[in-house]
Amino acid sequence: MNDDIFWKQYLKTNVRIRQPEESDQDLFLKRVHESKELHTPWVKPPDTEDSFRSYLARVRDERHEGYLVLDEKTDSLHGVININEIVLGNFRSGYLGYYGFSGSEKQGHMTSGLILVLQHAFDTLKLNRLEANIQPANGASVNLVKRLRFRKEGFSPRYLNILGTWQDHERWAITSIEWLQGVSPTSESSGN
Repeated sequence: MNDDIFWKQYLKTNVRIRQPEESDQDLFLKRVHESKELHTPWVKPPDTEDSFRSYLARVRDERHEGYLVLDEKTDSLHGVININEIVLGNFRSGYLGYYGFSGSEKQGHMTSGLILVLQHAFDTLKLNRLEANIQPANGASVNLVKRLRFRKEGFSPRYLNILGTWQDHERWAITSIEWLQGVSPTSESSGN
């Protein structure tokens, strides 16, 4: 598959990513509160000033990267994408976490944002592998990684505690070679 065709199909030119800053706090918290129903039961994003400051401290640690997905023209905040627990050396891997905000669903913003994060992770950070662990019933998140050619690697029972309950997750991953060489989707990742 030609990567030029792939990028043109999904990448919206009006989306950009950048690392969060202190000055984003009010808008970030407003968007989180507006999106509470959308996020439940999938994710618990920072929703107080203290938890936002903790989030900023975490994504400034060398083992984490955090990105806001923004509209290039209006600076509207569409979502958040994080690379967590980055390990370098012989492993060169990290775990993806992401969530969109209400009013931005099904418009391609998170797909475009994730494309930009993947490009950065594989080209600049020189990671070899990224893994996304997703609750099976979270169809929007599963469809996002399928669209971007992640492979389903397995199922992890009681993998992550979300909102006080241990949740099962599917394990989806992509390597830099798969991403950069434009490997065609497998039957599992294409939904066939």
